[in-house]
Amino acid sequence: MTTATLARPLDYRADFPGIGGWHYLDTAATAQKPQIVIDAIGRAYGPDYATVHRGVYARSANMTLAYEAARRRVATFVGAESENEIVFMRGATEAINLVAQSYQASPSRGRVLLSQLEHHSNIVPWQLAGYEIDVCPLTADGMIDLDAAEAMLTPAHALVAFAHVSNVLGSVLDAKRAAKLAHAVGAKLILDGCQTVPRLPVNVVDLDCDFYVFSGHKLYGPTGIGVLWGRAELLDAMPPVQGGGAMIDRVTFAKTTYAPPPGRFEAGTPHIVGVVGLHAAIDYVESISVDAIHAHETALVTQCRDALRATNLVTLYGPEESAGIVSFNVKGVHPHDVGTILDEEGVAIRAGHHCAQPLMDYLGVDATARASFGIYNGPDDIEALVRGLERVRKLFG
Repeated sequence: MTTATLARPLDYRADFPGIGGWHYLDTAATAQKPQIVIDAIGRAYGPDYATVHRGVYARSANMTLAYEAARRRVATFVGAESENEIVFMRGATEAINLVAQSYQASPSRGRVLLSQLEHHSNIVPWQLAGYEIDVCPLTADGMIDLDAAEAMLTPAHALVAFAHVSNVLGSVLDAKRAAKLAHAVGAKLILDGCQTVPRLPVNVVDLDCDFYVFSGHKLYGPTGIGVLWGRAELLDAMPPVQGGGAMIDRVTFAKTTYAPPPGRFEAGTPHIVGVVGLHAAIDYVESISVDAIHAHETALVTQCRDALRATNLVTLYGPEESAGIVSFNVKGVHPHDVGTILDEEGVAIRAGHHCAQPLMDYLGVDATARASFGIYNGPDDIEALVRGLERVRKLFG
């Protein structure tokens, strides 16, 4: 294995002021921000700043136009049929909670089907909402076992809630088949796309899902902003779960009527600057193309797995072809110790349960180390990772 195994026509590291000489391999947790996004946020907080949907003065009107232009941009990015299907939220976690609390199935449908690899944010909200949870197992290589899902699904299931890409294993769901299986029993499919939208093209109509959620900060955008896409007819039927300004039609002390979606679900002053920053991040990603990013990260995953396997130090988890994520453990060394030593070598990875404790139980470990890639990574980051692991070997024997 040599660095020549990775074709890298362009180098985007210079676009990211937070990188420098740092070997940042934690993009699955949060992506670094390109200067173009930082600049957009600065302008939005500075000379362009004003509230939205309220002021009649010119700057407020202009900011409202920018806010709604971002909604249209998100709709185009995920292939939605209308911008009114796009709800801005604080993140994917809030979006899943909204669906769990607001979507109203018939009383005979009190179950939700999850999988063994789900993030806590796709487990706890369903528990809080009172659903009975069924858990779909995984295949030997860490994919959601859709044959098992087909056997488990019944008309008692209101929803199927799966990660489109696992945040630990990088495994990619066959979302179209998952949608077909859910719809066959009258259930709706919600997909957690946090790890997908930075790495794979997404078209919600083509996927045939019913809800799709993601967070902006993993898409090279700001924190505190996320997206819920839902089919228009489903959002129309769902009541709000938060009340306040902007989400109303008419308020009296006797009764309140609500605005149509998406406004119904956006109570209070929104994260205006976050929305503007998300727009800039999507423009940046699409200027490169998600297909090119996926090809780049796929090559890095292959090189990384080969390099780690060659050390004879590690246990690898997940499929060989994963979406930008490689989880591993060094034999006899706790992942937290691995992460600390790597940090001393200028390499940043994630070490822990990755908000996926049921998956750790399934794998029979307390935690894993995880290297995850972005558009600023290259072969030198993998070489630094391997050098750091060699130091781990020397320290721990």
